[in-house]
Amino acid sequence: MADPAAITTGTTSPRSGDRRAVGGRPAVATRGKVQHQLLGIRSPLAGRWRLLLGVLGVGLVLVVWVVAASRGDSSSVLVPTPAATWRALADMWSEGTLWTDLWASFQRVLIGYGISVAIGIVIGILIGSFASAASLLEPPIAFLRYIPATALIPLFLLWLGLDESPKIWLIVVGTVFYNILMTADVARSVPRQMLQASYTLGAGRRTILRRVIFPHSLPGIIDVARINLAAGWLMLVVAELLAADKGIAYRINQAQRFRAVDEMFALLIVFGIIGLVSDLFLRWLRDRVSPWAKA
Repeated sequence: MADPAAITTGTTSPRSGDRRAVGGRPAVATRGKVQHQLLGIRSPLAGRWRLLLGVLGVGLVLVVWVVAASRGDSSSVLVPTPAATWRALADMWSEGTLWTDLWASFQRVLIGYGISVAIGIVIGILIGSFASAASLLEPPIAFLRYIPATALIPLFLLWLGLDESPKIWLIVVGTVFYNILMTADVARSVPRQMLQASYTLGAGRRTILRRVIFPHSLPGIIDVARINLAAGWLMLVVAELLAADKGIAYRINQAQRFRAVDEMFALLIVFGIIGLVSDLFLRWLRDRVSPWAKA
């Protein structure tokens, strides 16, 4: 007997064999039409397709790079070849300058962004959980976050000198307000039914914050940290270009003075690799600490 839903919508139910396998996974059927998994809206994608498309994307970037390098004038190289960039990267690694600069920049981001995330979690959960905290803290935060952090560099240099402190606090100020507000939005998304059920079972405010709101918000908090980490590296670049004697951005500035474009490209690739590794690590951490929230 025909499925009533199929008669109403003009499609055949899955039991009658209307879903055909495409690429090893079921295709999405809409009114008798089978959509390929590459074109379906929010349809699952097989692992081999993900790998193939990822390789294709990287390959397109390499092709554009090679074409741009081949069109340059040999007397004034503006875009180095991938081979020249690799040689520059290998030279910096063998000389030890790459590791020194990488470690200096990594320490600054680790300390500064770590402080920013810690402040963002504490204040963000307070704002997202208590209307009184939101009324007290959101107006000054909304005002302060529109002051460009880079405009505070002269003040930081006057207040904190030329050591590591102004660089670290520039990262903190440049990212903390976004971490706070985005974490507050994550905390606000905790279902009210969960809070009411917790009160019904006799839980107090501290217990609800510790056992309900924070665990439910944790995957979103990690995503907030992952998204805003790029702003932390941006603040670091600005700081190292102005006052530093080592660091990746400092080395790029030095290479620009001597028109060492191959070194500049090599260091930009290092920035990209750092960002990719950081993103993958935070994704893994989110899935590890909260597998129930894995998409």
